[in-house]
Parts: sequence; C-alpha cells; structure tokens
Amino acid sequence: MTSTGVFRLLTVCRQQTLKFQPNFPKCNYAKKDTGSVSMIGGALKKKKLGKIGPVVEKKVLPVETDPEKLVKFVCGSNIYTTGQDVEIKPDSEYPEWLWKVRTGPPPPLEELDPESKRYWQRIKKTALKRYNKLDQLKRF
Repeated sequence: MTSTGVFRLLTVCRQQTLKFQPNFPKCNYAKKDTGSVSMIGGALKKKKLGKIGPVVEKKVLPVETDPEKLVKFVCGSNIYTTGQDVEIKPDSEYPEWLWKVRTGPPPPLEELDPESKRYWQRIKKTALKRYNKLDQLKRF
C-alpha cells in the first residue's frame, strides 16, 4: 500500500469517527435567559433588556436647598413618612468625647503603641499589601 492510500484510509476513518454524535439530552442549566417575563394583570409581558440586564429607571431624590433648614436639622435622618428630621442641638448638649473622635486619616504607625492590638493589625495589613505587590511583579 502506498503512502497516499494509507493517507486516504486515515481520512475516511477520521471522518467516520467525527460523524459520531452522542444522543444525550442537552441541559441548559448555565445559560442565561435572553429575556425576562413579568406577570402583569394576568397577561405575560416581555421586559426590554439593556446590555447588562433589565433597564431600571433611576429615582430622582429631592435635595433640600433651604439654608435655614440645613443649619437647624439633620436632613434625611427621618426614615418614616410622617414626622420631621432630627433637630441639631447646641454643642454643649453633646458629650465631650464626640469632639475628640478622629475623623481624618488613621494615625501613623509611629504614634501607635507596639503593645496594642491595633498596632499589630496595621503591621499585618502592610505586610500583606507588600507581599501582594511583590507577587504581582514579573518573575524571571
């Protein structure tokens, strides 16, 4: 048998093996649904989809612009439909510790006590950040 005859025989065998298709049922468990359906008034309506999913209309929240109300009340503190926002009291009615609360960036590592838990948590966090940065570098 020549080399072309062997080649033909292999191609025929390969074509026959490629034609074999198993007759298993195809399960579409992982496929996303292309359209969503809602039940409104007993009738099925198909919702329009955007690129990511159903388009949700944005709510426009009212913004308080009255300067007198902004100075006297904590706007947005009332979560109920009735009632009014919490009124701001004078500074003397609040506890002393409230004015000492640190609102800026965390204290530098040198200011922390080496015997405290917060100090060692910061050390661990910075070491983890350093390790992750080194891990991202190119390996040679």
